[in-house]
Formats: sequence, C-alpha cells, structure tokens
Amino acid sequence: MLWLKKLIQIFKIKELRNKIFFVLSMLVVFRVMANIPMPGINIENLKDFFDQFQMFGLLNMFTGGSLEKLSIIMLGLGPYITGIIIMQLLTMIFPQLEKLYKEEGEEGKRKFNQYGRLLTIPLGILQGYAMLSLFQRQGAIGSITPMVMLSSIVTVTAGTVFLMWIGELITERGIGNGVSLLIFAGIVARAPVNMREILIKWDPSQIPSYVLFIAMSLIIISGVVLINEGRRNIPVSYAKRVKGRKMYGGVSTYLPLSVNPAGVIPIIFALSIMLLPGMVANFLSGSGGIVGSVALVVGAFFANPWFYGMAYFALVFSFTYFYTAVTFDPHSVASNLQKMGGFVPGIRPGDSTAHFINYILNRVLIIGALFLGSIAVMPSIVGGVTGVTTFGFFIGGTALLIMVSVVLETIRQINAQLQMREYEKF
Repeated sequence: MLWLKKLIQIFKIKELRNKIFFVLSMLVVFRVMANIPMPGINIENLKDFFDQFQMFGLLNMFTGGSLEKLSIIMLGLGPYITGIIIMQLLTMIFPQLEKLYKEEGEEGKRKFNQYGRLLTIPLGILQGYAMLSLFQRQGAIGSITPMVMLSSIVTVTAGTVFLMWIGELITERGIGNGVSLLIFAGIVARAPVNMREILIKWDPSQIPSYVLFIAMSLIIISGVVLINEGRRNIPVSYAKRVKGRKMYGGVSTYLPLSVNPAGVIPIIFALSIMLLPGMVANFLSGSGGIVGSVALVVGAFFANPWFYGMAYFALVFSFTYFYTAVTFDPHSVASNLQKMGGFVPGIRPGDSTAHFINYILNRVLIIGALFLGSIAVMPSIVGGVTGVTTFGFFIGGTALLIMVSVVLETIRQINAQLQMREYEKF
C-alpha cells in the first residue's frame, strides 16, 4: 500500500495539491473546448473521411477527437509544435539564434520561446485554411462561404493560441510538461470511443490483430519504463577545501546521464513533420496537372507502410539526437562542475571533461534513439508483414509510447517535489 501512502502525502501538501488541482482544471477546460463546434459549417461525411484516411485519423486522436467534430480547437497544438521545431532547426542555420537560446540564460530562452509563439499564428492560419479547404474538396463538409471560411480560420487559430497558453500555464504553475499533458489527455479521451468502435465492429477474423496489439502494448510499456528509468552514472569527485577550522568536499558522487534524455518530444516532433507532406499532398491531389500528379505520388508514398515506417524511424532517431543537443550542453555541465570543485577521476577539468561527457552521452543516446524509433515503427512493420491494417493497431504503439512516457515524467516530477520537502524538513 505504498502508493496509497504516497497519494495521501501528496494531498497533505497544500502547494502540491493546488498544482494537481490546477492541472486537472486546465484539462477540463481543454475537454470542454474540444466539444464546442464551429458555427456555420455543415458536417456531412466527416467521420467517413477520417475512417478512409489513416493520417488524419492519427491527427484526430492527438486532438482528442476535436478535429472530427470541427471544434474551435480542431488544430490542437500542431501549429505551436511545428513553430517550435522550425525555431530549433533555425538555430543550426543562424548562430545568433543559437547564442540566444544557449548562452543568454533564461532571458534568451524567454525571447526564443516568444518567437515560437508568434510563428504559431501564421502556421495556424495556413493549416486551418488547408484543412477546411481539403474537407470541402473531399465532400466531408458542406460548402463554405468566404465569410464563414474567414471566421472559421480566425476561430481555430485563436483556439490553438489559447491551447498554447493553457499548456504553458500548466508547465509554469502545475506539474509536468503542459504540451505533453494536453496530448496525453487527448489520447486518453479517445480511448473509450475507440473501445466502443472495436466492440461494435467486432470481427473474429481480426483476433490475431488484437492479440498482436496486446503483446505489443506489454512490450512497449515494459520497454518505455526500462529505457526512461535507465541511467549511465559518471563518477564525480570533489576536492577537499578548508574554510576556517572546517574541511569541505572530499566526497564522491555521480553525474546521471539518462538513456533517453529527450523523453517523448522526438515522437511528437516526428509526427508533426510526418503529417505535413501527406496533408499537403492530399490538399493538392485534386488540382490536376503536374502538381496534382506529383501530389498523388507523394500521397501514395506516405500511404505505404514500409516507406512511412522508414521515414518515421529516421525522423525519431534524428530528433532524439537533435533535441538532446539543443537542451543539454556538456560544456555548461563541465563548467559548473569545475566551479564547484568537482572533477571526473582521470579526466582534466574544463574542455576535456566536456568532451568526455559528450562521448559518453552519444554512446548512451544511441540506445535510446534506436529504442524510440523501433517502438514507433513496430505497428507499421508488423502490419506490413501480416497484412493487418486496423487503424487502432497502427496508432496503438505511438499512443502507448506517449502515454507511458508522460505518466513516468509526471510521476518523476511529483516524487522530486516530495523529496524536496523531505529535505526541507530535515
């Protein structure tokens, strides 16, 4: 009953209790908004459209079903995530942006994030127009007048900005990462609907796919826990210092390097990038001419599970390294160790320590990157081999990966809050 004691302890601490209630209240607001439809648009065959196109069904799952309802937050956090990806990619091109993000402290990161927020608005306008035009062209929704189109684009863009604000509020005032928690809430909200659809469409011939899905779920959950909790400890010693009559230091500890320091962010980034070409291809496929032919070819490539799986794996693997390089600076860690009188036994302080940490990190990170990529594409590979094309089977691996990772990260932050208060009492 250790978990019950910890739960009681959490709700005994007023500050931690308020943070949890704040997160829950924000998630309730998110779910209420997901069920408010946009006015003036007639939804005719939208559900059939999502059943036909797997890519949009995946996007619908991450928005908690708000896309198929054409709610005021139908775009979810997609434009915001895409904006952050673009800004972080630009740090590799423009040294000024990299300096702003890495060297100018909290103020620099605040400005960098502000640029990402501003970029969300034009991306939301473009994505909203593309989505509504595609739905109209495919006959999924009724005809839209220019005035209704304009008001709808403004509404969905404002909805994305509002969701972005809620996510950042959760990160600042609550527990866990706000963006990840909102995506998690969207996936969980769709779970009862997906289960109901499985029961309604029950087909004994699909039993092998359900068995594969359950086996895959257990492997994913076990693997995510193992990799997320895995650490590579680098030994660190502190030199002895004498202050007055007291001696400080002379102790040994370790610097823990996570096997997967990027968490679930590479999966979210890769999904955002993977959805874009297919969405553009579907949008342009009916335009005719060379553009329409190229769009049809691109759409066919992304509909192929083998091509989709290879591209998805490559993106997840690359983003794991990229996001870690952006968020973790070995030179900063080495500099802080040197200032505190710490050193890695057998390694000189300063640049030598930074190179050593970077060497160890790259060796450890390849395990995390290969794991994330493998889990992400496992449903596509198994589907390509067995011919199982159930939608829930294809999205199950990614959804489980995100859910388990978000839960583990949130639990880790709650435990850190509890331990901090234990130290304060001591």
